[in-house]
Amino acid sequence: MNKVLIGVLCVILVIAIVFFSATPMGTAMWNNWFHAVQKVDDVTNYTTRKQVEDTCRAMISTYEKNRVEYEANMKLYETTDDEYYLEIATGYRQQANSTASTYNNYILKNSYVFEDNVPADIMMELEILK
Repeated sequence: MNKVLIGVLCVILVIAIVFFSATPMGTAMWNNWFHAVQKVDDVTNYTTRKQVEDTCRAMISTYEKNRVEYEANMKLYETTDDEYYLEIATGYRQQANSTASTYNNYILKNSYVFEDNVPADIMMELEILK
């Protein structure tokens, strides 16, 4: 009886290994399960939340610095018509927009970490400057 039971368990184990590693449906099920486990772990893990918040704050700071410099140089350009200020303003706008794009994608990928509990200083989207 024991040999039959061990044989059946071995066959089931081999079938499970083949199913989860060699079939698209099995691989998808395996990945979905591990994704769910990782998501719960990240939501409850303070280190992950702190890392996401710190990264967001750093990118917001960089964006704000570039946005302020862009606006200041645009005002100088408007008052003096000096092309130099327009070139500088354009560079700052491009840097701000690059940071905003990166930030917005980062927020999309990591929004589950906040789960309706977003800190007041974290924005859910940064504006792309025109």
